[in-house]
Amino acid sequence: QVQLVESGGGLVQAGGSLRLSCVASGSIFRINRMGWYRQVPGKQRELVASSTDDMKGRFTISRDNAKNMVYLQMNSLKPEDTAVYYCYGEVQKSSASPATYAYWGQGTQVTVSS
Repeated sequence: QVQLVESGGGLVQAGGSLRLSCVASGSIFRINRMGWYRQVPGKQRELVASSTDDMKGRFTISRDNAKNMVYLQMNSLKPEDTAVYYCYGEVQKSSASPATYAYWGQGTQVTVSS
């Protein structure tokens, strides 16, 4: 079994910064892709940042492969960034098989006040 656990969410004023962290544990041989998504009530979950994409802007994703961790540095936050943020990982469980499995964290709430 594989678990992803996020941390670092909270309440911040507009213009502020937050750093989200996510750690993966369990039966992991390699994590091919990690990313961050967010979702607000009534809307679809949307991609915020991916470790395989060269994304620029207010948000920066980084990984520590040795620790199976991914981070999301969020700067210049806006009220519209308010959402539940989810960590995502594509996990290869064994060197014997290239198959990967998708896992999600439980989410962490980010609230940006105006």
